[in-house]
Amino acid sequence: MEDIVIIGSGCAGLSAAIYAARAGLNPLVLEGGQPGGLITTTNEVENFPAFPEGVNGFDLAWKMREQALKFGARIEGAIVERAELLSSPKKLFCEGGNVIEAAKVVVATGSSPRMTGAKNESNLYGGGGVSTCATCDGAFYRNMPVAVVGGGDTACEEAIFLTRFCSSVSIIHRRNEFRASKIMSERVFSNPKIETVLDSVLDEVLADDGGKCRGIIVKNVKTGQLREIDVKGLFIAIGHTPNTKFLKDSGLSFDDDGYIITKGSMVETGIDGVYAAGDCSDRRFRQAITASATGCMAAILASS
Repeated sequence: MEDIVIIGSGCAGLSAAIYAARAGLNPLVLEGGQPGGLITTTNEVENFPAFPEGVNGFDLAWKMREQALKFGARIEGAIVERAELLSSPKKLFCEGGNVIEAAKVVVATGSSPRMTGAKNESNLYGGGGVSTCATCDGAFYRNMPVAVVGGGDTACEEAIFLTRFCSSVSIIHRRNEFRASKIMSERVFSNPKIETVLDSVLDEVLADDGGKCRGIIVKNVKTGQLREIDVKGLFIAIGHTPNTKFLKDSGLSFDDDGYIITKGSMVETGIDGVYAAGDCSDRRFRQAITASATGCMAAILASS
């Protein structure tokens, strides 16, 4: 039986592994289907402490991985298909039929951004000009035009945030009014740097000869008319999906969107010896540094 198993290998999981390994827990990290987590799709991370020149997302995750291994963590590429977390020991059922038993478990499976499915969107995601995090990537588009897709509070917040750097922001929403709160909608409409493109959906992302975003085509859902908008960056803000479906019958509690509900210290799940860290339970911040922080917290509680 394992002392502690960490499900996920992004910033939360690897930070938990570093702390658990240094505490002598001999942690086992199950990497899952995306080793390094969502951060590996980010071309450059400028807001993670200790990297004044920025760091490639993959390189950041790899350095964390090496640090965890240095202190004795073990990393396997297993994918957990379901879990029994109320049992003692806790049981993790992996692809291929392997069953791993553990005294304690840290769930750090992250989340996946929802995408629109527009033409060429996936090709330019993660370095080509398509992003899902204005906080992470907005500063790369200083004095450039950008667009945001979405109509909720997050999309409005990202559009307003981007006006700090960008020459203009077009916000595209499929309905004729935003789903965002009244105050956020009013801030968008009153901002002279923001153009609202309503009743419209993203149809295609256009690339230049270097494979970078040079513009987008949007389609009016009422008239079918296509319109090309010149932008250098595109931010998709239509929500995230926590990677927790496989834990549906595990004993954990979830909110309506599938995020793990935590209690007390932000990482305790209510099940003894089971902790949740990072974007699988954090629907608000979704930053590498906050994921690492909760991974640290989970490991400290698990070692106490």
